[in-house]
Amino acid sequence: MIKTISLFTLWLAFMGYGFFLAPPDHPDTLDLIGRLIRGPWQGINPLVIALFNLMGIWPFIYTAVVLVDGRGQKLPGWLFAAGGFLLGAFALIPYLALRRPNPTFQGPLDWGLRIWEWRGTGILLLLATVGLVGYGVTQGNWADFWHQWQTRRFIHLMSIVFLSTDPTISLTFGG
Repeated sequence: MIKTISLFTLWLAFMGYGFFLAPPDHPDTLDLIGRLIRGPWQGINPLVIALFNLMGIWPFIYTAVVLVDGRGQKLPGWLFAAGGFLLGAFALIPYLALRRPNPTFQGPLDWGLRIWEWRGTGILLLLATVGLVGYGVTQGNWADFWHQWQTRRFIHLMSIVFLSTDPTISLTFGG
């Protein structure tokens, strides 16, 4: 019960912070998001590019865990996993709060679950993560990123959501 209350409190704090305390929105945010999705990336800080793409990796990592775990839950895990691709921690924290310990998987693995459970999927996600972190750290401009973090809501919240959906942090609460 303490875990559930703590996670919902954290979720409400994120929501309140995002709406009321984060830096203001920037007029070119939609253009930036479009360029991050489609390209071209010229003129965008590599740290922002890496972070944006890492925000796509975490939901894949969570999906691999949540789809199997979700089989034994009252609420379907796939729903929260899908929401994680768009909303990150804003969709995943409620699942972590509502889930119950599910130590054993019941039933056969279908082909979809086998793909998520396949060791190669984990290796590909690890390589993509290491590559993006390496690119951002070696090519990025930290002073520019810090300035954007302080002045742009999208960069600010994306950074916070990234840290809050880091599997090493969030799975600690998932217990």
